Amino acid sequence: MKRVFVTVGTTSFDDLIERVTSPEAVQVGQGSILPDSDSCQELTLEAFRFKDSIAENIKCADLVISHAGAGSCLETLGADKPLLVVVNDKLMDNHQLELARQLHQDSHLLYCTPSTLTETLKTMDLAVLSPFLPGHPKHFANFLDRALGVQ
Repeated sequence: MKRVFVTVGTTSFDDLIERVTSPEAVQVGQGSILPDSDSCQELTLEAFRFKDSIAENIKCADLVISHAGAGSCLETLGADKPLLVVVNDKLMDNHQLELARQLHQDSHLLYCTPSTLTETLKTMDLAVLSPFLPGHPKHFANFLDRALGVQ
C-alpha cells in the first residue's frame, strides 16, 4: 500500500491516533494529539484537525482507516475504497460497533479496536471485501406509494 488515510471525523479518538503507525494523512478531529510532520521518519505525514471535505483524501487513498461514524463509513464505501474501521471501545452505548459489525457481516469492511489495530493491519485480507452498492430510493418510494395507496 502506498497511501493510507486515517480519519476520526469531528470526534476525539486519541487512542486511534496513537495507534496509527503508517499514515500519510491523519485527520485528528478534536483530540488532544496533533502529530508533528517529522514524527514518523520513514513516512510522509500530513495531519489536520478539520477540512471542509475529505473526499479527495479518500479518493487518493489505497486504504482508509476510520472511526465507526456513519458519515465516514458511507463516504468511504461510496468511493469504493477499502475500509478498516476502528471502533472506539471506550464509548458507552456503542452504536458505532453495531454499524461496523453489520457492514462487516455484509463483507463491506473490516473492523477492530485500537488495541487490535496493529495485528489487524498485519493479517487483514482486503480481497474478502465486497463493493457497497448504492441504494435505490426510487424503489423505496414506489413501495411506500403502493403501501399507502398513493399513485
